Amino acid sequence: MAHLLIVDDDANTLASLARAFRLAGHEATVCDNAARALELAKSQPFDLMMSDVVMPGKDGLALLEDLRAAGIALPAVMISGQANIEMAVRATRLGAIDFLEKPLSTDKLLLTVDNVLKLKRLEEENRELRHRVGKHEIIHAGEAMRRVMAQVDRVAASETRVCILGETGTGKELIARALHDRSQRSAGPFVTLNCAAVPGELIESELFGHERGSFTGAAARHLGKFEQAHRGTLFLDEIGDMPLVMQAKLLRVLEERQVERVGGDRAIPVDVRVIVATHRNLDELVAKGAFRQDLYHRVYVYPLTLPPLRERTEDIRPLAEHFARQVAEINGWKVKPLTTEAIAELARYRWPGNVRELRNVVERLLLLADGPVDAAAARLALPATADLASAALSPPSSGHTLAQRVDGFERDQILGELKRHGQRMTDTAKALGLERSHLYKKCQALGIDLRELRRVGQE
Repeated sequence: MAHLLIVDDDANTLASLARAFRLAGHEATVCDNAARALELAKSQPFDLMMSDVVMPGKDGLALLEDLRAAGIALPAVMISGQANIEMAVRATRLGAIDFLEKPLSTDKLLLTVDNVLKLKRLEEENRELRHRVGKHEIIHAGEAMRRVMAQVDRVAASETRVCILGETGTGKELIARALHDRSQRSAGPFVTLNCAAVPGELIESELFGHERGSFTGAAARHLGKFEQAHRGTLFLDEIGDMPLVMQAKLLRVLEERQVERVGGDRAIPVDVRVIVATHRNLDELVAKGAFRQDLYHRVYVYPLTLPPLRERTEDIRPLAEHFARQVAEINGWKVKPLTTEAIAELARYRWPGNVRELRNVVERLLLLADGPVDAAAARLALPATADLASAALSPPSSGHTLAQRVDGFERDQILGELKRHGQRMTDTAKALGLERSHLYKKCQALGIDLRELRRVGQE
């Protein structure tokens, strides 16, 4: 389906072209002058413009010049009943991709639209491929990730809904992209939405789109993530943070396979494979009433759990070397080798931020080291609270009682969340589902010195 802008001063031509394109499944917006066409092109995206050349006031060629001056790269097909070679050459030089003579053939018009869409798809695929080369490679050497990738290969070719589980920074989006790239939808778009990053009042518009004027600030029509992902894959990250009201609407879309834009009055069919991810325990959220059980059964069809980096230390060397090459290339630096001692130092750290944190540490390593990266540079690059975090996250000895182990687990979780949220108590309490006052009491009971944590974190 294409969204077309049709410009002609003849009302009958506008009506017949719009009817023909709509019958073929496309969406058509019409206007009768160049000035209005320029305003429309600035306010909303179109796949193609079809414009008459000879019109009162500003003609179609002047419209092309205005679009170019405004930096709007809109494919254009020019139409004229008074065509000549000079006019066609000038239109081509201004960026028109075709020039059609009146009277117009419906078949010719539809074929032109199909060709433009195919060309646009090829250009987008080329850009995407250039962007993705090397960037989305999944680096691994150990057995833990080999098992994960085997599961990816098994489930990718199906339409099964996958729920990717794992701590923050373990690479859930990379796995979702791998599922898309190895699926039958790989030629289609891969669209992402972080449910935790979008305010609750805007998430419906982000997912399903909105019509112009549907709410304050809706200056133009907006296609939602579902429409953008048509015939491709939509990755919903942190679905556990989606508001309950939106969960009900998402469930309906998954069941009916159609969306209705905010302010719209018609259902729009969508063909999308939905992959979700979360670092939260969905079973616990369902038990608490914070996640709909019917939606849980829709999205939790094939759970795929990613191991944290501390459980796949054999991957630290290839990951660190990959990030070193990547960072050096981006900054124009010379790649500095990582010594065995430096890798061993990195392997001793518990990596609460996982692979994402490792990349940040590697970048600091390259800045700190004058030559080959040694253990001393690795220690400097690691967070100042590394020793405290490593001790806090280490498993209890087998001699501890159950009560001691429970206390140790709670202490580990609180320390981990405090570190992840930069010692901010309000954010930490929210992440743990506790009242702020309750968290303070817990810290006191578990012997967590908040003042010491803040002091170490500031050094």
